[in-house]
Amino acid sequence: MNYLVTGAAGFIGGAIAQRLIAQGNRVTTIDNLFTGVKERVPQECIFINGDVSDSAVIDSLKKEKFDAIIHMAGQSSGEVSFDNPVYDLHTNTQSTILLLRYALETGCKKFIYASSMSTYGDHNPPICSEATQTIPKSFYAVGKLASENYMRIYSEYGIACTALRFFNVYGIGQNMDNLRQGMASIYLSMALRNRHIHVKGSKERFRDFVYIDDVVNAVLASLERESGYEYYNVCTGIPTTVERVVEKIKESLPFDVSVEYSGSTPGDQFGIYGSNDKIREDLGWSPLNSFDDGMAKMIEWARTL
Repeated sequence: MNYLVTGAAGFIGGAIAQRLIAQGNRVTTIDNLFTGVKERVPQECIFINGDVSDSAVIDSLKKEKFDAIIHMAGQSSGEVSFDNPVYDLHTNTQSTILLLRYALETGCKKFIYASSMSTYGDHNPPICSEATQTIPKSFYAVGKLASENYMRIYSEYGIACTALRFFNVYGIGQNMDNLRQGMASIYLSMALRNRHIHVKGSKERFRDFVYIDDVVNAVLASLERESGYEYYNVCTGIPTTVERVVEKIKESLPFDVSVEYSGSTPGDQFGIYGSNDKIREDLGWSPLNSFDDGMAKMIEWARTL
């Protein structure tokens, strides 16, 4: 099969490209290396250095026919989206429109998109199913939700569109240099570099952490869909507090780590966790990695960097 996986120089896109290539598929990627790392792109992957929100870069694909487009590229931080909302709109929403149009023009029948749990905002009670109202708190979340709606419309033209609302993805291969995206990687990087973790916000905040291998499995399961538009939570259904994340890191390292709780982050959610009943029923997907097991693997890997 022939796939376009955008953002393969990044954490999630790189893991997906690697798995697809290992299965014997042909993979092309587009990445502007703004937050990604060229070395993350699998050697066998065809690499185009460019911005996926640039129509000229899309045109450079020369109408190649892909069996599926897996759109993982984009600015991936709610906090950063407040710095430059226009850039966030271009990278996360304009890019989606351009790729959907490309899929339609070239006859590509499957489109999978990295959406986000941030589209829900905060809720009480905090468990969110796909039927939960979306109340975005950041420009990033607004752009993700807009992309979902463009996909819903384009699915009416015969493209099987799947939006995967990733909860907090973590694991081996996460960018340890980016301290503005990825809660587990941020705190772990602080601990390893400075033996000190600065937490912006309450230790009672919580997240639903889903391991990278499980996320890749969800993407592959989505490739089996043949028609229409659907959106799915990709989550464990288990809330993990900030305090638990910090304690897991501290207890796993052979030196003392101090912790400071102060400040806040614009647009930050206090905490939600997801129901994964829909993706279990429709696609047969379920998470295989617990938070403790996933963090143990991630910490062991990060200590070798």
